[in-house]
Amino acid sequence: MYEFAYHKPASVADAVKLLAADGEAKAVAGGQTLIPTLKQRLARPTALVDLSAVRDLVGITVGGGKVTIGAMTKHVDVASSADVKKALPALAALADGIGDPQVRNRGTIGGSIANNDPAADYPSACLALGATIKTNTREIAADEFFKGMFETALKPGELIVSVSFPVAEKAAYMKFAQPASRYALVGVFVAKGPAGARVAVTGAGPSVFRWKEAEAALGKSWGVAAVENLKASASGLNSDIHAGADYRAHLIGVMTKRAVAAAG
Repeated sequence: MYEFAYHKPASVADAVKLLAADGEAKAVAGGQTLIPTLKQRLARPTALVDLSAVRDLVGITVGGGKVTIGAMTKHVDVASSADVKKALPALAALADGIGDPQVRNRGTIGGSIANNDPAADYPSACLALGATIKTNTREIAADEFFKGMFETALKPGELIVSVSFPVAEKAAYMKFAQPASRYALVGVFVAKGPAGARVAVTGAGPSVFRWKEAEAALGKSWGVAAVENLKASASGLNSDIHAGADYRAHLIGVMTKRAVAAAG
């Protein structure tokens, strides 16, 4: 690990000011990705801006047909929230399946979304539910937020403040997890809500994406039968030591059917 300065601001304004003053500084939320990267000397920020003391970034509110979650809210708090379980049980279940207890008690929703790991779970919920990501300067629709592998629409120094999820009529998330890490080899979040039928896939490609063919089929007739014979293309999907592109394409179909069945 290289040497760096350490700051622990108590407000969003102070955090933004620190990041603006040093172009090589990095914000740290739960640290589940950044800290291992630092230990391996794969990153060399001049400073870390620790967001853990910014209390305005923590909390869950439900109202107006939306579930709004502060960026520094931990996975375990989303998973255990009675309000989330009632309004969006699929989101609570997703949070409860992230990593292991240590990860769920340290990792945050904002950190996960800002990092946009190709196999992260939360980005699929954002896309499928049509979430809005609020930053310190603007609001970004999920469809415009996730740009590519570890790439988002966030500008340098911009911080996620909260994420708002429209409440869906039906929703479910199913993933085929890598046994050791619990990352999704393929995860599929399906939702039927204000924006119609939406299907988001994580773990399969360089970044989370929507499966438009499945959305069109479910938009006409919601049910497993609608996607029974659909085949996802393997073109552009990931191939690694865990699974090839063809296998991931097969899993997209399997997980979609399971998610639709679970959504009811």
